[in-house]
Amino acid sequence: QKPILLQGHERSITQIKYNREGDLLFTVAKDPIVNVWYSVNGERLGTYNGHTGAVWCVDADWDTRHVLTGSADNSCRLWDCETGKQLALVKTSSAVRTCGFDFGGNIIMFSTDKQMGYQCFVSFFDLRDPAQIENNEPYMKIPCSDSKITSAVWGPLGEFIIAGHESGELNQFSAKSGEQLSNIKEHTKQINDIQTSRDMTMFITASKDNTAKLFDCTSLEHLKTFRTERPVNSAALSPIFDHVVLGGGQEAMDVTTTSTRIGKFEARFFHLAFEEEFGRVKGHFGPINSVAFHPDGKSYSSGGEDGYVRIHYFDPQYFEFEFEA
Repeated sequence: QKPILLQGHERSITQIKYNREGDLLFTVAKDPIVNVWYSVNGERLGTYNGHTGAVWCVDADWDTRHVLTGSADNSCRLWDCETGKQLALVKTSSAVRTCGFDFGGNIIMFSTDKQMGYQCFVSFFDLRDPAQIENNEPYMKIPCSDSKITSAVWGPLGEFIIAGHESGELNQFSAKSGEQLSNIKEHTKQINDIQTSRDMTMFITASKDNTAKLFDCTSLEHLKTFRTERPVNSAALSPIFDHVVLGGGQEAMDVTTTSTRIGKFEARFFHLAFEEEFGRVKGHFGPINSVAFHPDGKSYSSGGEDGYVRIHYFDPQYFEFEFEA
């Protein structure tokens, strides 16, 4: 089955994300454009224009009213999903690397990079209090002096966030007090991506140490490991099956030295329980930087270093095979 090819970016993709219903797909890249697409046919619904640098992260809230983006132009912006109007602009002293809405869509968090003499911070804003945005005063700011945060997601019920670091560490920070609730180090290199399961009981990490790992959201207990021979840039959990999709490849700077045939730019599917690889999907002309399952589990998307986003629908056999198994 041919994938739907989305061509809306000039530079490599940094993150792709479905809204909760899965009818929309948001894509951001190392260009200033934020695109939103209809996931069913790949038609572009529109763009959110305003950023002046690479956009690192995007998130939509629970009922898809608002969209949040963080960029290398030292800003985090809130948009009206329907009209594309910019609702709020938070200026930061360094690039915004990760961002996200909590469960209720009222509280946003974002983390900034450690660069140009500024240390890495996680900031929390309550959108119900307009003064916080106007005065650029978050209700809480957590410094991370040791190692910068490279990916972060909200935990279940919005009580804490889970942050992955350049050093391979994982932390839980309370969204109420800001204290560090727990800290583990299962990865040896940078964590590139964190994604939670549909019910938010588990999350999967993708790391430069060639593995993706599954953890319990609350206890941070390490449950499973999926090994490859290349850095893993992104990993996602299927909402309906015990399947995991990993995307990766090489470091962008090494890509030109190998032919596409041995470039290993496939999306790789693993069984969640058995940790075994059972399928690969080719297509990208460079490393895959972000993968996401559709919330109904019937398709998945991947965004690559080549600037393309591909939406793949699974064959009917995929569902029969899984139910027999």
